Amino acid sequence: MTFSPGQPFFTEEQTNELVKAIQAAEMRSSGEIRIHVESMCNDPKARAKQVFAELGMDRTEERNGILFYLAIDSKLFAILGDEGINEKVGPDFWNRIRDSVLEEFRGSAYVAGLTAGIRTAGESLATFFPRRTDDTNELANDISSPEA
Repeated sequence: MTFSPGQPFFTEEQTNELVKAIQAAEMRSSGEIRIHVESMCNDPKARAKQVFAELGMDRTEERNGILFYLAIDSKLFAILGDEGINEKVGPDFWNRIRDSVLEEFRGSAYVAGLTAGIRTAGESLATFFPRRTDDTNELANDISSPEA
């Protein structure tokens, strides 16, 4: 499957499913989760860091944002968490999420992989950053893309 510039990668139904997964995860915590999809990149970790900053994910109050970054045509993927969550979880946390997401991606089940990763991330966010009564959604829950 390729990513066509100007066209969303996910169908409207798939997008709604992913947004609902993000909303469900964020209802239990003060964390912020985003998905960014584009066609190509050479270094997914470096590009994810750039996108993280561009989306303002490094400016959340508790520094507890998580970005799921996909470069579809390059077949590259990265998960990036901000310093607040990185102070509370170890590398095994990120490796578990990565492995569960990639297992689904290998079968081209992108929505299932992202949903599983979001669910797992949300559970940890709820543990380390429980939702406060005064919590506000600091970032949009939509799927970002430079091509859209």
